[in-house]
Amino acid sequence: MLAEDSVLLREGLIGLLGRFGHEVVAAVGDAETLVAMAEDHTPDIVVTDVRMPPGFQDEGLHAAVRLRERRPTLPVLVLSQYVQRMYAAELLDSGDGSGIGYLLKDRVGQVEEFVAALHEVANGGTVVDPEVVRRLLRRRRDPLERLTPREREVLALIAEGRSNGAIARELVVSEAAVGKHIGGIFTKLDLPPADETHRRVMAVLTYLRA
Repeated sequence: MLAEDSVLLREGLIGLLGRFGHEVVAAVGDAETLVAMAEDHTPDIVVTDVRMPPGFQDEGLHAAVRLRERRPTLPVLVLSQYVQRMYAAELLDSGDGSGIGYLLKDRVGQVEEFVAALHEVANGGTVVDPEVVRRLLRRRRDPLERLTPREREVLALIAEGRSNGAIARELVVSEAAVGKHIGGIFTKLDLPPADETHRRVMAVLTYLRA
């Protein structure tokens, strides 16, 4: 069963899987339909995007986790546009730990590797994108070690609830400079483009945990 909101990619995956002898019993474009249809079709494996309607945050991942709560041995291969360590960790902790895959969407273009990963997951194995593995290994380190001293100052002020203007006045710099520092913080903390407020909150949580 396939869940992907992009019609172009969804149709492409259907054709690709069909060429390799796999039957797509259902292809859907949102997480809620995925959960409902999976109950009806009991697929051998679910392939799903992470970000799906309506919020385009992590609906696909949460749907996969929900399905594995109901059926712990259900193989799930998750596709993500960006490396999200917390998403990978949540998926790897789901079910009985077997039959899990987490790949970046770029890997789909490497057809033979993608199909091999699909087979591995369907047979109960675990496949994690090499780039995701590298990011997961970094979890043991101080997540703030990559920040410059100035970026740490900016993040500390964000944690105090300061606006960009207030931070600029405190540090005697321009708001444009503050915005540049915040962009650097997001990049170094592995927070990909998303809702701006959400990313600020995630950055603060990372700061507080560290």
